[in-house]
Amino acid sequence: MSDFVELPLGDLSKEALRGIIEEYVTREGTDYGSQEFSLEQKVEQVRRQLASGLAVILFDPVTESCSIYANEK
Repeated sequence: MSDFVELPLGDLSKEALRGIIEEYVTREGTDYGSQEFSLEQKVEQVRRQLASGLAVILFDPVTESCSIYANEK
C-alpha cells in the first residue's frame, strides 16, 4: 500500500493543473447527472472545488500517477 502525497495547487503550472483536471473529467464513467456540461464547464467546476478545498490532488509515488479526490479533512 502506498502513501499518497497531496500536491499543492501552487506547485503546479497552469498547464499541468489543466491536464490533471481534464484527465479527471473525461474519464470513462464520470457522471454529471441528467444535465450536460461542456468540457470547459466541467474543468471550471473542478477548478473551483480544488481552489475552495473541497477537493485535493493526490499523487501516488508507486504508480507515479495522480488523481482528484474529495477532501475528507
